[in-house]
Amino acid sequence: MTIQPSPKVLPAADPQVAQLCARGWRITEESFGAELRITPGVRQQLARIDTPDLCTRPLVADDMSCVLDLDALTLGDYPGGVATAHAPLTRKTACPTPTRRAWGAFRDSELVAMTWFDMDASGTFAEIDFTVVAPRWRGRGVATALKAAAIVALANAGVERVRTGGSMRNTAIIRTNEALGFVIDEHWVTLEE
Repeated sequence: MTIQPSPKVLPAADPQVAQLCARGWRITEESFGAELRITPGVRQQLARIDTPDLCTRPLVADDMSCVLDLDALTLGDYPGGVATAHAPLTRKTACPTPTRRAWGAFRDSELVAMTWFDMDASGTFAEIDFTVVAPRWRGRGVATALKAAAIVALANAGVERVRTGGSMRNTAIIRTNEALGFVIDEHWVTLEE
């Protein structure tokens, strides 16, 4: 068996985890994967989630400055190490495309939260790349409302299944995902020598 250099990310149930731990490696982070199957009932439930103080809408190229500002503000807020790391957005990656869609929550003209999705070629599957909320807006249900609005819009366009993931230490995103109906179906560990 060839062991890749540290750190190494593996499914928690992989036999290599026990072998590596026996050799002195240690688990430094845990992460998860989760799925939401969009049924008519799920779509109706998500459509009822609202944050009345905010406007949610798809992000467009004209939003690039505020997207880059919010991304820079929240760069230090991704727990979990290499398995859940977020590469800073650039002028190129901060502009949504048909295969990389994004929604924002605005208070007047201020972008207070955003969520980004990678789309598959069939248009029936999407994966959430990341969701962030400005620090002063956290704890108000903004991420839940924003992700719900985005998922409803995607479902209306034919998406049937959405995946997401993150650090097991990020209890806020786990609660958000549970409120939306995501079911955790993967458990990953990061090991280091």
